[in-house]
Amino acid sequence: MNQPFLIDAHLDLSMNALEWNRDLRVSISELNNREKGLSDKPDRGLATVTFDELKKGNIGLVVATQIARYVEPGSALPGWNSPQQAWAQTQGQLAWYKAMEEDGCLKMIQNKNDLDLHIKDWTGGNHNEDRRIGYILSLEGADSLVDLSYVEKAYSYGLRAIGPAHYGPGRYANGTDSSGKLNNQGIELLKEMERLNMILDATHLNDDAFWDALSRYHGPIWASHNNCRTFVNHNRQFSDEMIKELLGRNAVIGVALDAWMMVPNWIRGKSTPKDTNCNMEIMANNIDHICQLAGNCNHVGVGSDLDGAFGKEQCPHDLETIADIQKVFPILKARGYNDIDLEKIAYKNWLRFMKEALPE
Repeated sequence: MNQPFLIDAHLDLSMNALEWNRDLRVSISELNNREKGLSDKPDRGLATVTFDELKKGNIGLVVATQIARYVEPGSALPGWNSPQQAWAQTQGQLAWYKAMEEDGCLKMIQNKNDLDLHIKDWTGGNHNEDRRIGYILSLEGADSLVDLSYVEKAYSYGLRAIGPAHYGPGRYANGTDSSGKLNNQGIELLKEMERLNMILDATHLNDDAFWDALSRYHGPIWASHNNCRTFVNHNRQFSDEMIKELLGRNAVIGVALDAWMMVPNWIRGKSTPKDTNCNMEIMANNIDHICQLAGNCNHVGVGSDLDGAFGKEQCPHDLETIADIQKVFPILKARGYNDIDLEKIAYKNWLRFMKEALPE
């Protein structure tokens, strides 16, 4: 098959622009050259994502995040010391997305009509290099919502999905490496999201919060970037029971490319992709495992999380840029997946979900 159209359901584009000071309009070589000699972040000079590389990979639609965690003073986690500061950070991120729209790079997708027109532009034989990359706005971790009235404020500017938790304990829900169900604010958050028919992102919910949230939420649910616990036994990944519950809710799960989620016993700053043989075959393993549990190819896609505070030092060694996600499809084809299956995994599963979940 030719290089399929691709949807990536998780990219921290604005975080890279504002916190890493990366101009995603330049080439990947220029972006990385600008970071020579910098050591403030572990992935300096090792970025994989620019607008050009998205286009090279035929990645025409992404779920792009706002992200700003609240942390109490003294916390080991990075973040902001008040919800108001965290909210302001997300608004700066929103301003960057709008600036990229004005510059002709991005297009916000807010409803079914936006989605239909954008997909037609990318899959209708138009190979104009000036095509914009579409993005659906998602909030990774709800801590920046100062109170519940901010949910509708965010919805009004285009926010369509919320993951209530990130790492550690949160203001609404507890995430990776923590325990405990939703608190009262988290329960009310889900009610407000359901009223607005927003997408609940189950990614990063710890096991307690995952089961609590899914028992309460009746709106659309996806997992934008999550791998399988059967390969890496850590609470960041989904157990088979959790995957089956998501399948029963008609969810789609995006497979991620962070090496510590792909190979067991990864040690940040010490392990390397080549030493651990972290490669695109492992991405295929995660995709295949979800398909085997489902008995079909209807519930899995890509949620790469590339440049999500890591770069080439912590992703498959046979991936140079985000365009190389396309390498997974020949691997899957060699395992017996046909072109119809591969198109579902590349974009049609996400597209089906989005058509059902987005407003008119």
